[in-house]
Amino acid sequence: MNNASARASGRPATRLRPRSALVSAVVGLALVATAVVVSSSASAATTLGASAAEKGRYFGAAIAANKLSDSTYVGILNREFNSVTPENEMKIDATEPQQNQFSFTNADRIVNHAISRGMKVRGHTLAWHSQQPGWMQNMSGTALRNAMLNHVTRVATYYRGKIDSWDVVNEAFADGGSGARRDSNLQRTGNDWIEAAFRAARAADPGAKLCYNDYNTDDWTHAKTQAVYRMVQDFKQRGVPIDCVGLQSHFNAQSPYPSNYRTTLSSFAALGVDVQITELDIEGSGTQQAETYRRVVQDCLAVPRCNGITVWGIRDSDSWRSYGTPLLFDNNGNKKQAYNATLEALNAGGTTPPPTTAPPTT
Repeated sequence: MNNASARASGRPATRLRPRSALVSAVVGLALVATAVVVSSSASAATTLGASAAEKGRYFGAAIAANKLSDSTYVGILNREFNSVTPENEMKIDATEPQQNQFSFTNADRIVNHAISRGMKVRGHTLAWHSQQPGWMQNMSGTALRNAMLNHVTRVATYYRGKIDSWDVVNEAFADGGSGARRDSNLQRTGNDWIEAAFRAARAADPGAKLCYNDYNTDDWTHAKTQAVYRMVQDFKQRGVPIDCVGLQSHFNAQSPYPSNYRTTLSSFAALGVDVQITELDIEGSGTQQAETYRRVVQDCLAVPRCNGITVWGIRDSDSWRSYGTPLLFDNNGNKKQAYNATLEALNAGGTTPPPTTAPPTT
């Protein structure tokens, strides 16, 4: 934010401009300049969600239902964020523990908390090789395909109209340099299983954005990134309903923030999909961690279709990688240097996202 100070000075009055007129003009200019400064200062948001909203975006956190009784946790959540993602409460083992017996109690706690406070909800996740209940792990072939599609349909229908974006399919590509699909029980039902899941999700919740979500897809040169890109490109060309790509962006020494991260974001966006940073955490501390957070936010703000950032947890102690102190608040809920850098980057501004429109029915 540019806080410019105004200082007016004038030459003595001349025959052509009476002194009283000159004084009035100077005072008027000073008042206008002061008003500009005050207005500019007032526009600097003091929370992550409010600042992101000013740029047409969201800034969210992954949260757990069992922590909604923690007053410090909820205080930070309500103050700072305008989007939530359930950490585990919408995964397959949580929502369908027995076949065709659905349980939404804990997910509902999160969704209701968010909606009551005007927050967006990212649904996570409808189809995934991991955290499957035992009954699904033991299935294969047509029976598994049908069970997966039934799960997608039932869960997305239950939350129809309440979810901003669904992670329809999660982590379907293998690590390494092959760019191949992950060898999972779902993949073995046929290579079109991802497409089938997206079509089922669109039919069940036509107003939600449908995302593909994965990790280690941050570096544009990696084979896994390119494989996901080709899939999204193919889906767009054939009219398969897909609206967004989620980059998990878990950064540490083994998987560092790449210098071409902005290229990755902009390349996916160029396919005509939104890009969302869905599970951000950055291991480290101090200035180095803070500057990496700053760069990630700057990269997102530079890409018009990068419309939101979610950190995977609130305090370091809530993180799945708590040993790496990867989040914006310390164990006691205090703002870290990384928080300050993130807010500064958000307040510095960036591109404006295109107007939001309802996903087309396909």
